[in-house]
Amino acid sequence: MATQLVGSRIKRREDPRLITGRGTYVDDIQLMRMTYAAILRSPYAHARIRSINVAKAKALPGVVAVLTGQDLQGKNVPCGWTLPDMKVPPHPALAVGKVRYTGDAVAVVVAEERYIARDALDLIEVDFEPLPVVVDAEKAIEPGAPQLHDEAPNNTTFVWKVAGGDADKAFREADVVVRQRLVNQRLIPNAIEPRGIVAQYNAGSGDLTVWSGTQIPHLVRLLLSMVIGIPEHKVRVIAPEIGGGFGSKLYLYPEEVIVASLAKAVGRPVKWIEDRRENYVATTHGRAQVHYVEVAAKRDGTITGMRVRSIANMGAYLSTFAPGIPTILFGLMLAGNYRIPNISCEVTGVLTNTTLVDAYRGAGRPEATYLVERAVDLTARELGMDPAEIRRRNFVPANAFPHTTATGVTYDSGDYQPALEKALAMVDYQQLRQEQERLRQEGKYLGIGVSNYVEICGMAPSQVLGAVGAGAGGWESATVRVHPSGKVTVYSGASSHGQGHETAFSQIVADGLGIPFEDVEVVHGDTAQVQFGIGTFGSRSAAVGGMAVKMSLNKIEEKAKKIAAFLLEASEADLVFEEGKFFVKGTPGRAIPIQQVAFTAYVPHKYPTGLEPGLEATSFYDPSNFTWPFGTHVAVVEVDAETGVVKLRRYVAVDDCGKVINPLLVDGQIHGGLAQGIAQALLEEAVYDENGQLVSGSLMDYAVPKADDLPNFELDRTETPSPVNALGVKGIGEAGTIASSPAIVNAVVDALAPFGVTHIDMPLKPERVWQAIQQAQGRR
Repeated sequence: MATQLVGSRIKRREDPRLITGRGTYVDDIQLMRMTYAAILRSPYAHARIRSINVAKAKALPGVVAVLTGQDLQGKNVPCGWTLPDMKVPPHPALAVGKVRYTGDAVAVVVAEERYIARDALDLIEVDFEPLPVVVDAEKAIEPGAPQLHDEAPNNTTFVWKVAGGDADKAFREADVVVRQRLVNQRLIPNAIEPRGIVAQYNAGSGDLTVWSGTQIPHLVRLLLSMVIGIPEHKVRVIAPEIGGGFGSKLYLYPEEVIVASLAKAVGRPVKWIEDRRENYVATTHGRAQVHYVEVAAKRDGTITGMRVRSIANMGAYLSTFAPGIPTILFGLMLAGNYRIPNISCEVTGVLTNTTLVDAYRGAGRPEATYLVERAVDLTARELGMDPAEIRRRNFVPANAFPHTTATGVTYDSGDYQPALEKALAMVDYQQLRQEQERLRQEGKYLGIGVSNYVEICGMAPSQVLGAVGAGAGGWESATVRVHPSGKVTVYSGASSHGQGHETAFSQIVADGLGIPFEDVEVVHGDTAQVQFGIGTFGSRSAAVGGMAVKMSLNKIEEKAKKIAAFLLEASEADLVFEEGKFFVKGTPGRAIPIQQVAFTAYVPHKYPTGLEPGLEATSFYDPSNFTWPFGTHVAVVEVDAETGVVKLRRYVAVDDCGKVINPLLVDGQIHGGLAQGIAQALLEEAVYDENGQLVSGSLMDYAVPKADDLPNFELDRTETPSPVNALGVKGIGEAGTIASSPAIVNAVVDALAPFGVTHIDMPLKPERVWQAIQQAQGRR
């Protein structure tokens, strides 16, 4: 019996080229007669542009061209998500008339060398008239606040609502009502590789080739062709190696429009590479939401209702998918893992003089889980109930799936209690509670934080996405080509940026065809080679892209069986396909391997009549539902009451992502997600001053986690297959980020319960923790 590859801990096949420095990133692209672009960005968060003088910059030796907003007039960056009555102000690739955030692109220089281009920026003279600034979303919708766009009165771009049940009745009949204001602070993604773009235009053929570090090459091609007016079939987008994305490379950015337009204008290749400071102000941020939550509960711990009012800071313009993050991906997830029959939610999208906000790892799900899990802990505290016990009492039971929540979504499958019990056993919960009491007698403060999560993954069902405002379908595609030698190439529309697609898809194919893992190649990220694909985000690659691969394998097996039946002079119905060989049931000794079938398909001199030669298949998979992974995380912290310093002592994560293709890949995704979620809880925060300057605008001021900030993670799994797809997979790329922030905050607040602290907003910096202790004790 051959070894089953799906489910095995196989090392990533991508890693050798990456760790030996043989990967190709955007900045590695070198073309003949390359020029280099540098972008002048506004030093003001809000200002009128009175005039721009580029004469001195143009006169600098080595400068090829200088463009301003007037040169790109009408080339506006589109928003791809629409909500009812949403106001969408135009977003020019280069600012026209006004700048609306610090970092807004004002002009661009193209030069023979990148340092000449950078020097030329200093020679551009811009006469700015500063205007009043607003960076706080709550203040931006107050009467008299500075207005960013005439098209969006009161700085409001949308008001979105969702409701189910009768929340008002639930609150009238509640024994206990808990209220809390929660802040999900603004975050900066910090991929190791900043964004980069190379564009080359061929005037003879009219073809444009763009190399971009993007998660969605086909959608960038589509949107870019619409903006710059070059037909889509004349645009090729290549996504090479990508040094991290986390959602921040998920959009059509102004820079793609700028660089592509420049390549056509100057007739030479143009390269633009973002530096870290530029990355902080020009690449999208994440989160930036304020929530007001109310919970209605009975004395026995049953949660009967929830009301949420959310204010989402969208930045100065709407990015590609921005409206969907604080609405669909947040509001629809407010039931969490629980039977909450009555929910109402209102989300206001607000424009401010800040960098654009869009998806960041988890994208709406971390915000929803944080709100729900903090609210559950607060309710347990109010009722004097153990945090684990209140969760048990409110779980959706295992026999209730598929389960439709009050917000209208249907969870595919779940069994939440085993994950909770396994996590509690791993951390030895009861013993920890005893240790906690003992340490408190000694003036030491141990905290235990429990966090459950369920998330919406496998972003795909086109009809559903279309109904909620997405401007594109959510299917995914794959072509599987079996070559005459029996080697296989997979062309996938799912474009990897570190998840291990080449490894996971090769495992699926090798198992499906019974061939060696090494005989499979996976091609992605090139619109000239790959049939149209939607891309990689929302933990969709395995559940949607993997299923497209599986469907193509099924088609190949069906055709291969016809060929094998002809060669064996047998009926198709009598054939068995096992371990890469076709044979008549009961006679495995007389078998034909898939490699022989493939050769026959391409050299068809002895071949079934009426059957096309070749052995390949293309599939487009559009599932009927999302997938809904879940799990329980437990954090154990120690808090120094004298300094406010939080030490993370242990972190246990039990996740359920359905059937696991590669446990090594799963563990890696969880590790990375945990680092980002824990960092939000304890360290990271993007801060603007009242003038709209990003004061946390460098790695000197923005605290990303270091290795010694994190413990060794203790991981385990339960396995509840998804009925949505034949692979049974769900998704794991964002789980760590979603579950970890509330686990940490719950743990710290639990540690400080003796002081009367009930809540602290993230990040839990020492001074903030110390101040919470002082305030709770009545000392200032």
